[in-house]
Amino acid sequence: MELVSAIVQAAGVSADDAAILATSLVEADLSGTATHGISRLAIYVKRIQKGLIDPKAKLTIDRQRGGTLAVDAGNGLGQVQAMKVLDRLIPMAASQGVAAATIRNSQHFGALSQYCNRAADQGMILFATTNCEPSMSPEGGRDAFFGTNPIAMSFPTGKGFNVKVDLATSLVARGNIIAAQKKGQSIPAGWALDVDGNPTTDASAALAGTVLTMAGHKGYALALMVEVMSGVLSGAAVGSQIGSMYKNLDRKQDVGHFFSLMDISAFMDREIFIQRIDAMVDQIKAVRKRPGVQEILLPGERSHRIATERKAKGMPIDSATLKELGDLCQQLNVPMNLSPNLAPKTNL
Repeated sequence: MELVSAIVQAAGVSADDAAILATSLVEADLSGTATHGISRLAIYVKRIQKGLIDPKAKLTIDRQRGGTLAVDAGNGLGQVQAMKVLDRLIPMAASQGVAAATIRNSQHFGALSQYCNRAADQGMILFATTNCEPSMSPEGGRDAFFGTNPIAMSFPTGKGFNVKVDLATSLVARGNIIAAQKKGQSIPAGWALDVDGNPTTDASAALAGTVLTMAGHKGYALALMVEVMSGVLSGAAVGSQIGSMYKNLDRKQDVGHFFSLMDISAFMDREIFIQRIDAMVDQIKAVRKRPGVQEILLPGERSHRIATERKAKGMPIDSATLKELGDLCQQLNVPMNLSPNLAPKTNL
């Protein structure tokens, strides 16, 4: 984490903001979500250097009423600005029971579950959405309009992990296709269409074309809902107006986010909620298993186990990302010192 923070600071980000970004990227890798982890660092630095991300951006409150905020992220780092907004919402929700915010003029901001888990650790429930650069067509279309437009919530438990729901409204997260392209691998049939609307297993053709929605027209409807809440309501760019992080190196992204935060204690005692959700978890795990299934897992349980193991044994870094780290260190004159939990134990 220290290395990532040092690289970001060398690119012009303050120490406090660099710590927020580094924590977000490393935690994503620790939990097994490499598509939102350190592999994104190089493009963030590149966009900072091109003036497409303001490393010292300030939050501006455009409008505030009761428990609601309309925020301008100032074209700053998405993870940094969104975490600062969440930190503003937490005391508001503690006071009023519910607080919500829209965020415009932002960037790609990592895994939504990180914000939701932070809220869950405070005894709260966060519903989070974000729009993204175009990668998914509406049902029946061939042109990319929506991003993968994820939805997320986390719920605290007494089981040692948060129940975490974090899903893209696409059939698969676009980051998985980017990862396959980087490794020169094909993708499974049924994930994506090429530019002409034909099914493809070629990762490059898929990135030039569109990812398919989850559950057909139902995924399309969910993606539209996210676009309205994150883009239309916030005042951010919408659909094809959103800049591509990798392709559009001449304009900002203007991504939008939506947060709705609920304090559990406004509805019932937190202790009672924990008892009830733990009982539900026990009931789910007691359901008869299908043939060959050893254990029924709750959403978020597998990533918690992965993070626990990697914190103890070290976190794997793929060779492409490791090379990018080395290149960034050389370019920014930062010593290439990997902490023990960032050691390349295996090749992903």
